[in-house]
Amino acid sequence: MVPGEENQLVPKEDVFWRCRQNIFDEMKKKFSQIENAAEEPRVLCIIQDTTNSKTVNERITLNLPASTPVRKLFEDVANKVGYINGTFDLVWGNGINTADMASLDHTSDKSLLDANFEPGKKNFLHLTDKDGEQPQILLEDSNAVDDSVHDRFIGPLPREGSVGSTSDYVSQSYSYSSILNKSETGYVGLVNQAMTCYLNSLLQTLFMTPEFRNALYKWEFEESEEDPVTSIPYQLQRLFVLLQTSKKRAIETTDVTRSFGWDSSEAWQQHDVQELCRVMFDALEQKWKQTEQADLINELYQGKLKDYVRCLECGYEGWRIDTYLDIPLVIRPYGSSQAFASVEEALHAFIQPEILDGPNQYFCERCKKKCDARKGLRFLHFPYLLTLQLKRFDFDYTTMHRIKLNDRMTFPEELDMSTFIDVEDENSLIYELFSVMVHSGSAAGGHYYACIKSFSDEQWYSFNDQHVSRITQEDIKKTHGGSSGSRGYYSSAFASSTNAYMLIYRLKDPARNAKFLEVDEYPEHIRNLVQRERELEEQEKRQREIERNTCKIKLFCLHPVKQVMMENKLEVHKDKTLKEAVEMAYKMMDLEEVIPLDCCRLVKYDEFHDYLERSYEGEEDTPMGLLLGGVKSTYMFDLLLETRKPDQVFQSYKPGEVMVKVHVVDLKAESVAVPITVRAYLNQTVTEFKQLISKAIHLPAETMRIVLERCYNDLRLLSVPSKTLKAEGFFRSNKVFVESSETLDYQMAFTDSHLWKLLDRHANTIRLFVLLPEQSPGSYSKRTAYQKAGGDSGNVDDDCERLKGPVGSLKSVEAILEESTEKLKSLSLQQQQDGDNGDSSKSTETSDFENIESPLNERDSSASVDNRELEQHIQTSDPENFQSEERSDSDVNNDRSTSSVDSDILSSSHSSDTLCNAENTQIPLANGLDSHSITSSRRTKANEGKKETWDTAEEDSGTDSEYDESGKSRGEMQYMYFKAEPYAADEGSGEGHKWLMVHVDKRITLAAFKQHLEPFVGVLSSHFKVFRVYASNQEFESVRLNETLSSFSDDNKITIRLGRALKKGEYRVKVYQLLVNEQEPCKFLLDAVFAKGMTVRQSKEELVPQLREQCGLELSIDRFRLRKKTWKNPGTVFLDYHIYEEDINISSNWEVFLEVLDGVEKMKSMSQLAVLSRRWRPSEMKLDPFQEVVLESSSVDELREKLSEISGIPLEDIEFAKGRGTFPCDISVLDIHQDLDWNPKVSTLNVWPLYICDDGAVIFYRDKTEEVMELTDEQRNELMKKESSRLQKTGHRVTYSPRKEKALKIYLDGAPNKDLTQD
Repeated sequence: MVPGEENQLVPKEDVFWRCRQNIFDEMKKKFSQIENAAEEPRVLCIIQDTTNSKTVNERITLNLPASTPVRKLFEDVANKVGYINGTFDLVWGNGINTADMASLDHTSDKSLLDANFEPGKKNFLHLTDKDGEQPQILLEDSNAVDDSVHDRFIGPLPREGSVGSTSDYVSQSYSYSSILNKSETGYVGLVNQAMTCYLNSLLQTLFMTPEFRNALYKWEFEESEEDPVTSIPYQLQRLFVLLQTSKKRAIETTDVTRSFGWDSSEAWQQHDVQELCRVMFDALEQKWKQTEQADLINELYQGKLKDYVRCLECGYEGWRIDTYLDIPLVIRPYGSSQAFASVEEALHAFIQPEILDGPNQYFCERCKKKCDARKGLRFLHFPYLLTLQLKRFDFDYTTMHRIKLNDRMTFPEELDMSTFIDVEDENSLIYELFSVMVHSGSAAGGHYYACIKSFSDEQWYSFNDQHVSRITQEDIKKTHGGSSGSRGYYSSAFASSTNAYMLIYRLKDPARNAKFLEVDEYPEHIRNLVQRERELEEQEKRQREIERNTCKIKLFCLHPVKQVMMENKLEVHKDKTLKEAVEMAYKMMDLEEVIPLDCCRLVKYDEFHDYLERSYEGEEDTPMGLLLGGVKSTYMFDLLLETRKPDQVFQSYKPGEVMVKVHVVDLKAESVAVPITVRAYLNQTVTEFKQLISKAIHLPAETMRIVLERCYNDLRLLSVPSKTLKAEGFFRSNKVFVESSETLDYQMAFTDSHLWKLLDRHANTIRLFVLLPEQSPGSYSKRTAYQKAGGDSGNVDDDCERLKGPVGSLKSVEAILEESTEKLKSLSLQQQQDGDNGDSSKSTETSDFENIESPLNERDSSASVDNRELEQHIQTSDPENFQSEERSDSDVNNDRSTSSVDSDILSSSHSSDTLCNAENTQIPLANGLDSHSITSSRRTKANEGKKETWDTAEEDSGTDSEYDESGKSRGEMQYMYFKAEPYAADEGSGEGHKWLMVHVDKRITLAAFKQHLEPFVGVLSSHFKVFRVYASNQEFESVRLNETLSSFSDDNKITIRLGRALKKGEYRVKVYQLLVNEQEPCKFLLDAVFAKGMTVRQSKEELVPQLREQCGLELSIDRFRLRKKTWKNPGTVFLDYHIYEEDINISSNWEVFLEVLDGVEKMKSMSQLAVLSRRWRPSEMKLDPFQEVVLESSSVDELREKLSEISGIPLEDIEFAKGRGTFPCDISVLDIHQDLDWNPKVSTLNVWPLYICDDGAVIFYRDKTEEVMELTDEQRNELMKKESSRLQKTGHRVTYSPRKEKALKIYLDGAPNKDLTQD
């Protein structure tokens, strides 16, 4: 057949090429679509959820095409965060005030481009509440299999937020409503108070037991007979009603535990659930006496068994009947490495009898002799509710610690107990499992939860504190314990720690198996209780709704009288108006008796920047919810209750303004005034800003200088008139200093000007309170008498004297300066200076806080161009005011003994600004500079010729030296400001105490600070110490003299104590006595000072008198040694010829042992080795005292010889071991014989495993032929107690120290202090 033209066959090659072409066309089409999409601009949206404090830091990022409708944006955001679309708003967040912006329309079809979104840039949006209501959570349909993945879990709960998380943003704990909503299972959880999981597990099991719950409901509480708070059955009733009817996810158990008589500390105590079960049942039986429920516990849980002993010779059987509430089943038999495989196997072992033979024979009453016997248990009656306790907690006698056995033990869902009973019973004994209480963790602690089967729907549920979820039979099998595979003896160590601990079975008996009471079957009193609980829950719900609609915001108010900033929390409903909120804040701040209500208003405030953001004029009737931007858990701003005087008018604060605190500076008075507040705009120029300030403070703008303090020590002069405030660095809240005077200081460079120096000092000056010693050295009576004689004298002759001796003498100059320093505090002169000296007058009316003394102003009219020092260039300004007077050296000494503190008290006015020199010439002081600052700096110059000078010694890193290199030149040191004046401290500081209030530049070094304090303490700075007082009155000595006071802050307290401070190369050393055979081998003796270059013998010579005076130790220099101390370990013995810093490294706060010798010092060379030996006597179970052994080398043979020599043990029988741990290496006598590494196979001591390379090692030794004493169990227990007590006292490891647990008690009267016997 010839095929037609239309049906012609196509060659295979053509088919291939056509297919290929089609594929290329499709790909081209898709690439074209992609290119078109790529060409379209995209919009990056960054959304911040501000509706919840937990999500305020979360960011959602969406990258959408510019043509995307706005409604699609809302849909994407809703899906991303898990909110219902339409229940939230989106507003712009690009630095725009969201309160003034309209929200985007969630139904708009406008594209993002048309809605003013900017492509290629970050578009910030805020997700906010809609109409003051929080967004609604999107609840997923989670009624599928196993109650959703979110709720299904077995075992301890993970950390919050890690369970049920569908994304990084949405988690199960995200919504407040999700915590309140009831579980999808219909069951209610219990809140874990802290460690009450064991209680929750038992309570849920009892609640899910129909017979127990129904019986509890039938019991009626009589309020007239008992307090409901302490009634355990009534509180259980309430709890069960809430578990059955509440709409919450979980309820509290605090009312139940309060009825137990527990306080909050009990919530932090972990207990055993089986122990709780017994104690609670006992308490219920006591409470239910003489009621229908009196025998309820016995009827449900009590069984009977026979404990018997049968003689194997005559067949006589002795027995007694016992009752039980639970059956304890052993997991692993004692001494066995194999656990029982199942509950049935453990039950058989429980009733398996044992043979009493040998020393354990039984005395038969019939045979009248000891006979072999069979002892065992027989079950006579099983309870309706069978409780099996799996004894997973055991005691390991090897480690002497409690352990948990995690071995696998299976248990059936149905258990036939007929094979375990001793009597015939026609009734069926088939039990069904309905509760498994699971423990997860170790013997030291863990977590309980319960797996319970509901008799209503035969479904298993996991009750894990507040979480309830459905589980399967497979999940129950996971609680059998054990692990996959076999690990032999160590199988328990590698097994899962989550396993069943208590099992509860119910007898399958249709006649007795009860169902839960229905609501219509409730007794009348339970119906009333249900109604009351529902009303309380509804009331609580309404209260939560009020809380949900209540704005809670920080409230501040500057008290108009006390001028103290007060802080509180304003809680106002979102529908309350601003006017009502002002009235609430007015009453909250207790201003009713202080200021009228109409003189108060609320303004928006930023506490961090101390910035008033805006005021609310004309919005008195606006709801607070709208003013504050909705109800939020946290706000990004605060409120300030602003007050005014009746004759004042409130200033209007507009958004966009900046607040400026203006301090007016007076260069003549050298004062900085308290600030006044002005508001400006960032776009104002400096010129406009000057005009604004000029109107506020009434100073001329033409000569005005404005200095901006942007941050600490960052002063910026606003010198460009056309610059805007924004360009100058102004922000929300600013601080400026303003000066307007026609002085030459205006023409100087800013950093060289008087204004800069004054402001620099103002920024760095701190106020300290210094407590002086109770009694300074010298004759206090003489000083007082002298002060009374001359303190009120107005004659200059009595105040400035000339010392005998040459003027150029360094000693004379120092004496003059010292004397002048002491005398100036008692002077009452007004300085008179020439006009060329500059204006040195000082206002005494300005407060101490605002008026700060200036540094040295060295523009003396007589000074030369090279600014020579005052000591080298002394000029007479007004010689007529001074007269020469000669005095004796004794008079001078009396003057010098006068403390400047006393002078201050006696003086009737401020100290004079003059200083006297050797020729009675007046030395003009700098404008306002305190005389003691000058004197101290002069003393530095006066002492230049001496060997020891202040702040000039070479730096000695790591040494607490009085002489250090501060790194400051003397020109710089002149500007380190210091001013001190007497201060009346609070009562209770004690008689004789004197306080100084010191204003000081915190850049000053501690060494210079001490120099300034010398006149007030009365001794040189090398003879007193400075202690900084911290919180709780803790004192720590400040010793680093080259460090500044920058770590101090305003109002810090300092205590001065007399005592020699350290010099260069000196170290403070703590000396401890080493008592090797005492219970506490380390005893503190005293603090001493050792110096670099000093020999050990020299330090011992200095210690001898100190030991005699301070410690009562009368020692000769050759009868004690010094040795290294490392914590409590004695180390290297220091030989007398050793030199500190050369042979012995020494450091700050060094510690050293002092050891009293029994005889002549045996250590003569560094090649010797001193070890401490102690003999162990196993036959007596005791240790001998320590004995020192001095070796000439590190040879083991020599050690053996020495030990044999002191002990009398034959050399070949000596065995030794190195002690472990810190000195004295204590170890229990029960462990020493086998725990130490005896007789190491080494020839020298300095190798492994001994590593004895230094003095002080502890060596135990014994006679290897000596047998260990055999102990009875009673002796061993007694010895264990003694050893535990001994080792605990010495602070060393105890062989067995069980975890101390608080006994579990339930107090029937709710008061633990009234009944301590109820257990």
